[in-house]
Amino acid sequence: MQRRGLLIILSSPSGAGKSTLAKRLRHWDSSLRFSVSATTRPMRPGETDGVDYHFWDEAQFKQSVADGGMLEHAHVFGNFYGSPKAPVADAIGDGCDVLFDIDWQGAQQIKNSTLQEHVLSIFILPPSIAELKRRLETRGQDSAETIAKRMQKSWDEISHWDGYDHVLINDDLDVTEQRLRTIIEAARLRRSQQPTLMDHVRKLHDEFGGV
Repeated sequence: MQRRGLLIILSSPSGAGKSTLAKRLRHWDSSLRFSVSATTRPMRPGETDGVDYHFWDEAQFKQSVADGGMLEHAHVFGNFYGSPKAPVADAIGDGCDVLFDIDWQGAQQIKNSTLQEHVLSIFILPPSIAELKRRLETRGQDSAETIAKRMQKSWDEISHWDGYDHVLINDDLDVTEQRLRTIIEAARLRRSQQPTLMDHVRKLHDEFGGV
C-alpha cells in the first residue's frame, strides 16, 4: 500500500452546495468512495436504497448505534442520520479515500474518533444568506415549512466554520471544485498518509553505513 486513505468531510448549511461538490469530486476521481449514510427518513422519489442512503427503520438504527456500528450519528429534523463504520474501515485499509457529506456534529464525532489522524475536514460557506434561501427554493425538494426550518438552522451550522481544516466560499462551483481538488491532492501527501516513509528513511540510514 503506497498510502493510507483519507476521511474527507464536506459540511455546509443546506443549500450551500456540498452534495453537488461531492458528486463532482467523485466524477473527477472515480476511486473516491462515498460514505453512504443510514437514515430513518422516508425515501424520496428517484432515490435508491444503498446508493443515496441506507433507509433503515428507527429500531434498526438504534441497534446499530448500541452495537458500536456507527462512526457518527445525529438526530436532525425528526430523523436519525449516521455513517456505518465497517465500510469506512475497509476502505481506509485498502488505501482508498472516503467522502462524507455530513453536518458539523458528525464531523466532530469523526474528528474525535480513532481515525482522527486521517481526517480532512472542509466547510463550504454560501456567498450570501439570500442566495442560500434561493438555492433551497429552486431545487424543489422541500416544503416551505422545511425550508424555513433549514434556514433557521443555517446559522447554527455556519457558526461552526472554524472547527474545520479548510473553509471555502462557494460563489462559483467550478472554482470551488478546483480548490477542493488541490486541498485533497495536498492532504494525500501528508506524512500520516504515507505508511512506507519510515521504511524508506530506515533504508537511507542503513545506506550511510556503506558510504
